[in-house]
Amino acid sequence: MENEVNITIIDREGETHKVQAPTDMAMNLMEIVRSFELAPEGTIGVCGGMAMCASCQCYILSENELPEMEMDEEAMLAEAFYVEDNSRLGCQIPITEDLEGLVVKLAPES
Repeated sequence: MENEVNITIIDREGETHKVQAPTDMAMNLMEIVRSFELAPEGTIGVCGGMAMCASCQCYILSENELPEMEMDEEAMLAEAFYVEDNSRLGCQIPITEDLEGLVVKLAPES
């Protein structure tokens, strides 16, 4: 469908979900995970998407071009658990056409 991208999200139990995310609603990856209920309520986006809790940390498994990491995100990931080289905060990744085919895995709950 127009104004949507296909994203694959692997939840914390290892289950794979293929979702269509709208590119015209100013949403971010964390909000997509919440709206499709791919993590238990209260375990993702605890800070409301302000890059202050790392509850929406995910691992980027595809080669999509993502926005540059801002200082707030870098600082939060520096203090988070289970951080890998491909870690990002879902709240800092806006849903755009560039995310077509994105594959991410949610980091373990900390």
